[in-house]
Amino acid sequence: MPAPDRDAGAEAQPVWERIALCRLCLPRFAATPTGHAPRPVVWFRPGARLLIASQAPGMRAHVAGVPFRDASGDRLRLWMGVSDEEFYDLSRVAIIPMGFCFPGYDRAGGDIPPPALCAATWRREALAAVPSVRLALLVGGAAQAWHLGRGGVTDRVRRWRDFGEAVPLPHPSWRNTAWLKRNPWFESELLPDLRARVREALDG
Repeated sequence: MPAPDRDAGAEAQPVWERIALCRLCLPRFAATPTGHAPRPVVWFRPGARLLIASQAPGMRAHVAGVPFRDASGDRLRLWMGVSDEEFYDLSRVAIIPMGFCFPGYDRAGGDIPPPALCAATWRREALAAVPSVRLALLVGGAAQAWHLGRGGVTDRVRRWRDFGEAVPLPHPSWRNTAWLKRNPWFESELLPDLRARVREALDG
């Protein structure tokens, strides 16, 4: 499906500016328990060397307008071995989620998956805008499925060495603490390799 309002003037705008104006999911979000309006959290520019392919902003990121401005972001930065300044440096890091907006909560209080419409509308064009990426971190099942195809998160993460310049990671939510305890190789084997590769991508 084409992006909305793509007249000649809109086409002249960079894709990140057009995404920021997107309101395709207005009726969908209005029908959620939060009843919120779309607020795309857009954090990428050409020249970035590291891609973080994630799921969708949470409520805190939605309010702040900044991705991973929460406990999950703190854990992800710890995993990567980077400072806040490095993580949010648009000249080096691109954050392109499967959904650019907070999708809302379901009736049980859990996060709704990002609407497929968002990736179908914007993802290929957004990724094409960051051709200098050297390393992609695929955070969570939705991003991994898009980039790697079908499979389970644990199996993909366990085989992180098999994916070339892409590294699958579990979501850094604190809800996954039990998963980390069940899989000690993640901290002892994957994280040292991840930190070295992140540093090489950012500084090499």
